[in-house]
Amino acid sequence: MAGIVGIARMAAESPSLDAKRRVEYFDLATRNFVSKCSNDRLPFRWTINPYRGCEFGCKYCYARYAHEFMELRDPLDFERRIFVKQFDPARFREELRRLPQGECIALGTATDPYQPAERRYRITRAILDVFAQTSGFRLGITTKSQLVARDIDLFREISQRHFFNVHMTVTTVDSELARALEPMAPRPDLRLAAVRKLVRQGIRASVFCSPILPLINDSDASLDELARAVSAAGATGFGGNVLFLKACAREVFMPFLEERFPLLVRRYRERFGRTAYLRGDYPERMKERVARIRQRYGFDRIEAQTEPELWPRDPQLALFEV
Repeated sequence: MAGIVGIARMAAESPSLDAKRRVEYFDLATRNFVSKCSNDRLPFRWTINPYRGCEFGCKYCYARYAHEFMELRDPLDFERRIFVKQFDPARFREELRRLPQGECIALGTATDPYQPAERRYRITRAILDVFAQTSGFRLGITTKSQLVARDIDLFREISQRHFFNVHMTVTTVDSELARALEPMAPRPDLRLAAVRKLVRQGIRASVFCSPILPLINDSDASLDELARAVSAAGATGFGGNVLFLKACAREVFMPFLEERFPLLVRRYRERFGRTAYLRGDYPERMKERVARIRQRYGFDRIEAQTEPELWPRDPQLALFEV
C-alpha cells in the first residue's frame, strides 16, 4: 500500500464484513459524515451518503467515479464492493451542530441510502434517528427503494422538526425496461406503492424520471404513463432529468446499449462521444414536454399548495458530491 493515502488507503485497509454471490461488504472508517458541496451552483450545500458504492447496478449511473477516489478503477467495483461507513451518533450530532440553521442537506446523492446493504447495516436509519432529535434543517432523501417506507415513524418526527421531502426515482413503469436499466433495483410498482404509503402518512414524496434517455423512455406516451401512475400514487411532485454520461458511466452504458438497443448505438456515440451532456435543443424539448405533462396532471397546482421543493428539477443537479 506504499504511496496510497487518504480515502484510498482507508478503503484498502477496510476489513471485509460479509460476502454474497456478487457483492462484498467492507467496514470503512469515516472521518466526517456531512460533506460540503464544492459546486456553489447547487441549491444545497451539504450531502450525506451512508455507503460508498451501490448494489442496484443502474447502467447509466454517474456516481461510479466515486470509487476512483479509492483507486478502484473498474466501474463494476461500484456495485460489487460496498463500503459501509462506520457511524458514530455523537460525532454526527456534533457535525450537525456546526451547521447553520436552515441549511439544505441532501441524503443519498452518490449512493442509494436504501440499497440492500441498509436492511443489514441500518446506517441510514441511524442517521435519521439523529435528525429526529434535532431541528431546523431542510432535508431531502433520494432513493429507488420501497424500503424507504420502513422509516415512516422517523419521517413523521423529522417532518415536525425539519422541512423534509422524499424523492423517489422511477425511470419507467415498464417493469421489463426497468429491470434492464436498473437490474438490482426494486420494481417500479413497488416504488410507487411506497410513495403511496408515505403520502398517506403525511410525508411529502415526489417522483422523478431520472434519467430521461433519448429514444428509450423519453416519448410523450412513456412519460405520460409514468406521470399518470405517479398521480394515482398521490405524489406531491413530478419531474425529470435528461441523461448525462460521465466516462465511467459510458463504460457500462454503451455495452448495455449494444446488447439491448443496438440500433441506437451510433446516435448515442455521436451525441456523447466528446461530452457527458446532450447539446442542441433536445434538453429544452424534454423540459417543455415534462412541463406540459406536469400541468396535465396538476402537479403545478399540487406543488403550489405545499412548500416548494428542496431543489429544482435540473439535470445539472446530478453532479453531486460524494
